[in-house]
Amino acid sequence: MVYPSMPFGLLNLNKPAGLTSRDAVNRVQRVLKSLGKAADAKPAKVGHAGTLDPIATGVLVLCVGSATKLIEHVQRMPKRYRGTFLLGRRSASDDTELEVTGLPDAPRPTLGQIEAALPAFLGEIQQVPPAYSAIKVGGRKSYDMARAGNPPELPPRPVTIYELSVERYEYPELVLNLHCGSGTYVRSIGRDVARALGTAAVMSALERTEIGPFTVADGIEPDAATETTLSDLLQPATLAVAGLPRVQVNAAEVEELRNGRFIARGDEPLADEVAAVDEAGRLVALLKPRGTERYQPVRNFA
Repeated sequence: MVYPSMPFGLLNLNKPAGLTSRDAVNRVQRVLKSLGKAADAKPAKVGHAGTLDPIATGVLVLCVGSATKLIEHVQRMPKRYRGTFLLGRRSASDDTELEVTGLPDAPRPTLGQIEAALPAFLGEIQQVPPAYSAIKVGGRKSYDMARAGNPPELPPRPVTIYELSVERYEYPELVLNLHCGSGTYVRSIGRDVARALGTAAVMSALERTEIGPFTVADGIEPDAATETTLSDLLQPATLAVAGLPRVQVNAAEVEELRNGRFIARGDEPLADEVAAVDEAGRLVALLKPRGTERYQPVRNFA
């Protein structure tokens, strides 16, 4: 049975403030280049599953090697955040990255008023993303247009909020805990909650505490991944598809899948997408059902 000789798996980084997500990727990429050079092989790829702004800290999941094919699966996982906001203030970016201005005679909502406003933001809601975001409009990134003095009017998009609560409040600082689906902008949550209270808010800090099974408590510092430690720090690629049904395949079936062939099973397909694992529990492929009792590989890892 053949498996990738270069690193393959997931890294749970605890990103510090001031570091971009691209910076974190570049640090690991340098390690992979060194390993590739030592093995006289092409270096493994690496990519992150969900950008964190420089102001933000916390969980940044990196997909290494052929696990980069799983980025979209990690991105779809629910996330938890702790966002800190300053009420009575606003900025073009909805955070403190750009110039912040205070509202004259801004109201000071009570804790009770804030808590009463939060239920309106639960469930599937329509959210307008910040103009300073990476959303593309006509092929251009929204933040590039905003920086050029032509901020686009972004249409609202559906996002799902599972939980939203106050952790701490001492005016003007409000700390919210948020459990949400993919695509949610925490800056926009603070902005819109404040607007519902008749005021404004800017985000002054953000920590992503969870992505699916990945927690900030288990995250490693970006510099912890070195040529000697990387393989031990990598987590199994199966964590990226923890929500998918699984089928176990034997050695002969692994070879069939590795060559792009269908495998026949004596049961009905479990779902529209299935994770195939070998007898050791390692991720071999992602499968799609083709007709009945047959699966076809759509992503190969063996």
